Amino acid sequence: MGLSLSKVAQWTTDSSGRGKLELTTMNESLLKEVLRFVEEFSSQHPLESEHVFEEPLQWSTTLVASDFKTDYDISDSDVQSHEKDSEGRPLLQLSAPTVYVRSFSQLSKLVHLADDKKLEEVQACLEENKEPMVKIIGPSFASILEEKDTDTDVQGLADKVKEEDQGKDLDVRVKLLLLLQNMDNQLLSQFLKEIDGQAGLDPAAVRNEVELLKRLCSEGEKRVLKSVRYTSDYVFSNGCRAPPWRQALHEICYLVIEPCDTETLYITCSTAGVFLNGGIKQEGEESGYEQTSDTYKDLETLLKSTSQHFAANTNKQDSAVQELPSTQKIQHVESVVAKEQGQPQRSDEQQEKNAYEALQQRTLKMTYELCPRWRDLAERCGVAEEKKQGKSSREEKSGKIQKKDLEAKAKTKMKVDSVSSLPGRPSSLPLSEEKKQGKSSGVEKSGEIQKKAKTKMKPNSVSPLPGCRSSQKIKTPAGSVPVDAFSESSNESEEEEEQPERRTESITDLPPEYWQIQKLVKWLKAGNQTATVLTLVHLMDFNLMQETCQLAIRDVGGLDVLINMLDTDEDRCKIGSLRILRKISHNMQIRRTIVYMGGLQGMVKILDSPVKELKALAAETIANVAKFRKARRTVRQFDGIKKLVKLLDCVPNLAKVTENQEKDVEVARCGALALWSCSKSTKNKEAIRKAGGIPLLGCLLKSQHENMLIPVVGTLQECASEESYRTAIKTNDMIKDLVKNLSRDNDELQMHCASAIFKCAEEKQTRDLVRLYKGLQPLVLLLKKANNKPLLAAATGAIWKCSISVENVAELQEYKAVETLVGLLNNQPEEVLVNVVGAVGEFAQIPANKATIRKSGGIRSLVNLLTGSNQALLVNVAKAVGACATDMENMAIIDQLDGLRLVWSLLKNPNTDVQSSAAWALCPCIEKAKDAGEMVRSLVGGLELIVNLLKSTNNEVLASICAAIAKIARDKENLAVLTDHGVVQLLAKLTNTTDDRLRQHLAEAVGQCCKWSSNRASFGEAGAVAPLVRYLKSKEHAVHQSTTMALYQLSWDPHNCTIMHSKGVIKPLIQLIGSVDELLQENAAGCARNIRLLAQANRNARLFS
Repeated sequence: MGLSLSKVAQWTTDSSGRGKLELTTMNESLLKEVLRFVEEFSSQHPLESEHVFEEPLQWSTTLVASDFKTDYDISDSDVQSHEKDSEGRPLLQLSAPTVYVRSFSQLSKLVHLADDKKLEEVQACLEENKEPMVKIIGPSFASILEEKDTDTDVQGLADKVKEEDQGKDLDVRVKLLLLLQNMDNQLLSQFLKEIDGQAGLDPAAVRNEVELLKRLCSEGEKRVLKSVRYTSDYVFSNGCRAPPWRQALHEICYLVIEPCDTETLYITCSTAGVFLNGGIKQEGEESGYEQTSDTYKDLETLLKSTSQHFAANTNKQDSAVQELPSTQKIQHVESVVAKEQGQPQRSDEQQEKNAYEALQQRTLKMTYELCPRWRDLAERCGVAEEKKQGKSSREEKSGKIQKKDLEAKAKTKMKVDSVSSLPGRPSSLPLSEEKKQGKSSGVEKSGEIQKKAKTKMKPNSVSPLPGCRSSQKIKTPAGSVPVDAFSESSNESEEEEEQPERRTESITDLPPEYWQIQKLVKWLKAGNQTATVLTLVHLMDFNLMQETCQLAIRDVGGLDVLINMLDTDEDRCKIGSLRILRKISHNMQIRRTIVYMGGLQGMVKILDSPVKELKALAAETIANVAKFRKARRTVRQFDGIKKLVKLLDCVPNLAKVTENQEKDVEVARCGALALWSCSKSTKNKEAIRKAGGIPLLGCLLKSQHENMLIPVVGTLQECASEESYRTAIKTNDMIKDLVKNLSRDNDELQMHCASAIFKCAEEKQTRDLVRLYKGLQPLVLLLKKANNKPLLAAATGAIWKCSISVENVAELQEYKAVETLVGLLNNQPEEVLVNVVGAVGEFAQIPANKATIRKSGGIRSLVNLLTGSNQALLVNVAKAVGACATDMENMAIIDQLDGLRLVWSLLKNPNTDVQSSAAWALCPCIEKAKDAGEMVRSLVGGLELIVNLLKSTNNEVLASICAAIAKIARDKENLAVLTDHGVVQLLAKLTNTTDDRLRQHLAEAVGQCCKWSSNRASFGEAGAVAPLVRYLKSKEHAVHQSTTMALYQLSWDPHNCTIMHSKGVIKPLIQLIGSVDELLQENAAGCARNIRLLAQANRNARLFS
């Protein structure tokens, strides 16, 4: 119980800091084994069981005095055993709730008395006696037990004890020691086997199982699965397909599996097992990595638990499992390796394990070593050193590399004439494949680029999974940066998706440029300053936009050298390096690597340079790199936003500019590009505003150069999602410039201008400005460019928001916007349809446009869209259908197309916006439909569904449902069904609301539901009358109108009249009788009349009684 408790048991701490055994299967097994040992000890070892412990074991027990019977002295709540030690102390003593035990015999009796609470007693004993061995056999024996191994002989152990302890009962204590030691070893061996049996997955095992599953995807009746595919085609050198930053969490790859009987499964394979994730369809979707199911040991187990079809048919496919070719190949490799090493053949399991290791070691010869920069970053970030995995050749090789890196860092400076004088970081090791070209080692023959060490960095290795090296993601050290600088906004716009790296060419298929670039990069490492500049110029002659050329620079360690040069004092080298980085940073893999290597910090620092070309190049490179969250955050952390905003300060609109001013304009353009990339972060938007970027962007918006306008407008439209920016755009008169640029013949510029108007037109003043500056017609003209979907989405979005104002709709009608929009209701992407339908819904508010929509075929198109799944689209479609349904002819078409049923089905949607939009659409549909009552009753479960939605917590849903109920309840049979479903009680529960919109429709629903049977009395009993009286204090006329109608209906019940009178309803009713609204007058007067009649009847009853 010594080593097993300290090495195997899994401990935690409670709120008071005391150690507790966790509720795990391993701990449960440990407790059961200890319990079995204690129960059998007295019968198997009677002599040793009588041995008195050095100190008593004590713990809080669940036993009470009544649980003890014979052999014990019982006094109230205290218990003592008849058996005592040599000093007269009882071997078992209970002073509730603490029990003291001094021998195994009493311990065995106690657990027998505990009956069904045996495990609880054992657990409490172990938790409150952290060193039970010391208390049982004494500290000297316990220390010997920890020192000795399982091969210790009895005589040797006895001799050892005699030397250190001359106490009595030595032989018994020695034997007891050996018994405890044997039990401890058995526990350790058992749990080691369990742990070994629970060994995690590896890439080879996952790959084999995926290949097996793919064989089960045949066509026809025997098909078990529809499809199995990876989310990434690129395989890292360690066999993993997961991105490096997910490999740090021990994840191997991600799968998309389509079973035959369930929805598509998105699965994460990790070393701990496999589980369902949030829906990773493509690498980089960070939100999809979350685990959404239990962890299973393999894919087969997971699929059997989620797909009954798979579970029922996999037994029939067992033969296919046994005949998997990859398994045969692995066994063949193992046999070859065994023969080469002169080893005998082993079991199949061991063969597969060794085969994977052999394949992995051979693969390592084809891959790259971890470059010093990665190890430096790992050390700075506190990443633990890679655990040693035996005496493998890979570990020894890694150790040699680290030693070389340490020696390289010991050197500080070289001559000024050499490129090594350029301050930087050590370059990465070259490809081992260069040996095939007759070169022994590029690193040994070339010089090393040294750096000016501003901070000391130690080399470290990073490998979350076997074989994973330079692909590891490293966390940037915080340093002195504020905490909030690291937190990114939750609603940040699109995150760059990590695309799989496609390297289909083998070593022999690579183009000559690949090898030429690698040779040039070696010259960068070894040459002097002049040679470095010439080499950079020569590199620029290659097509650096080609992926092969980009990756050639990265593969040979060129990124290290190029980023290294950013820290030099030689402007020519910096310019050359930035020109290359500017081009190759278009590659996703490379820009991520630049960020993880710390390259952005150097670029941000260059923004303060007096050399304008350097500032422009640095800003443009930052614009390319800052495409994902970490990069944008890094720019903000190192004050890059402020520096980029300063670059915008130029004079772009002069008729004649000097050469120096042209450079200023170029710097401003590049600065705007960088801000555009950074503005996808909410925190960066705020940083731009605080740095004074809005006025400078407004100034640049007046430029005549389209290459300047595109990044400026792009930044503004990104930032327009924030209210502070929308207000600034409106007050700084930027709408005029945005409208003006709509007429330019540049699709990208037009798209960004329309998108900016779309976001800003939420406010009425902005919509009026768009009309004032003649911006509506250019927006309608953009609808003709239907082939450009992003432009079409932006234009339709701007028209939608502008059409919220009735004045804009009148002008848009002149440009035939309705007919054009209806024509776009078919065969368009969802982002376009959402805006088009939204605009059609706004146009349908005007009666004349309803007929235009119908004649253009828009009703059928709208009804067809009700079957979609896009939430935003469904909200707009329901609203548009509801607006069109107010026209009788339109409603006839909707009814013919079964539109009412489709709208009603949207009430089942879990999205509250869809629910409320559908309920609002039902109101005009029910009101205008022919035989609406019969139609509603024909919808199976429809009335029950709508009543259940009164339990919603969303006020908009409640208001819309109440409005729909008010329309449905006009039919007596439907009202009876609603009553049976408990509509009265649910409406009464809502009457205490303070939301005027909900009050209006709730009161209307109550008034309509009062027209059935005893519902009036039921509302009074449910406490709905008094809250309704308070509604009369509202300032909304619509609330007064519906409330007086409800009170009038409720006043036909005498009990309700009494409640109304007691709540002071007469005074507000008299005031409402003087309203100019005739309906309001009648209802108020009718309610007052009923109260007065009741009072008069009571008076007469008292007089004549």
